[in-house]
Amino acid sequence: MPTAPRFGPHLKGFPAGHAELSREHLAEQGWQLLRGDLALPLAVIRQSALRHNLHWMRDFCAQRGLYLAPHGKTSMSPELWQMQLDTGAWGISFATVFQATVGARHGVPVLLIANQVIQRAELDALALLHAERPALRSLFLVDSLGQVDQIEAWAAARGFKDRFEVLLELGMTGQRTGCRTTEQAWQIAQRIAASPALQLAGIECYEGTTATCDHAQDRATVQSLMDRVEAIARKAIEQQWFAHEEIILSAGGSAIFDLVAERLMPDLGHPVRGVLRSGCYLTHDHQRYTRYLCCVAERLNLRETLKPALEVLACVQSCPEPGLALLSMGKRDVSHDLDLPLPLWRGDGQGGSPKAVPGHWRIDALNDQHAYLRYDPVAPKDEWPALGQIVANGISHPCTTFDKWRWLPVVDDTYRVVDAVTTRF
Repeated sequence: MPTAPRFGPHLKGFPAGHAELSREHLAEQGWQLLRGDLALPLAVIRQSALRHNLHWMRDFCAQRGLYLAPHGKTSMSPELWQMQLDTGAWGISFATVFQATVGARHGVPVLLIANQVIQRAELDALALLHAERPALRSLFLVDSLGQVDQIEAWAAARGFKDRFEVLLELGMTGQRTGCRTTEQAWQIAQRIAASPALQLAGIECYEGTTATCDHAQDRATVQSLMDRVEAIARKAIEQQWFAHEEIILSAGGSAIFDLVAERLMPDLGHPVRGVLRSGCYLTHDHQRYTRYLCCVAERLNLRETLKPALEVLACVQSCPEPGLALLSMGKRDVSHDLDLPLPLWRGDGQGGSPKAVPGHWRIDALNDQHAYLRYDPVAPKDEWPALGQIVANGISHPCTTFDKWRWLPVVDDTYRVVDAVTTRF
């Protein structure tokens, strides 16, 4: 296992001149963000919302007999992966062999690489990982005969005598990876079953990029996709293409996972392990996924689903003209690929209680290190941003906020630092 991380001034936002600390000593420092004890900008995780989300998704899966292998690329945080495993996750999903290697070296027992593995260097790394850890289980995706050919050529050249477990990936026209036709899927499944380098463990698909928040359209899209999954699984059973008695069926992004969850446990006459891979649920967000989860709540008739746990705190560092303030965060600190940050609350930086921002505040642009906060200059002056004020911002798409930080403090509901996590991007 890797050595425990050290937290120190080499990390953005950590107090300059402070001695390095181990994780267990962070809470003892009594750092209070509302008092300005740490330099901003700083991405933080609210502990109460994090715990809520861990248990909400655990219960969602348990009620449906599903297994969870959340996408670890969202956070690339060993501490958060461990929390997910401790809360019942079967394994952790990754997008690359590099990411999976980081996961394995931090104790993840099952790696689901939800992507095609084809490069010789990646195959070398995966083979080495298994040689080092015989008890490790890994699966990756196959979606073409050419991929099988290249893996077999690599295995022959390396003298590789084992067989990688793989999932056949089904895709949709115009969307991401995955075989497009039923006939193509049959050919690939048959080829995998006969391969000396591969064994077919199940079928995988991904529906997340099709989400629209139109209930009828989303349901029709998912039903069509999952009909294909089930039909191909039945054909593979009939032809004895699966390597094991238990068949893995896996799907699930973070937008319409409730719809695929309805179809991950079909009666195939064989044991089925339905595996959901949603990753953004862990910290959720204040914009894109909040909108999607409102639709999930409508479909499931729920009053409460996930809670936003990730915020980026910044300081008002300049008020150069009426109607404009500049915050001390930018593209290097906060996600901006789906939506711009959303101002949530403001604090005086002296320890006073935070207050919701006025409704006319908005961020309309980011530079590398600045956010342009616009406000109504004819509003009362107590609604204007003030120099030195703390402004907390909600984000859209947690994946592209996590990758900008090497550590994220975990805070209680008073914004006192009680823990921290690290990332390994």
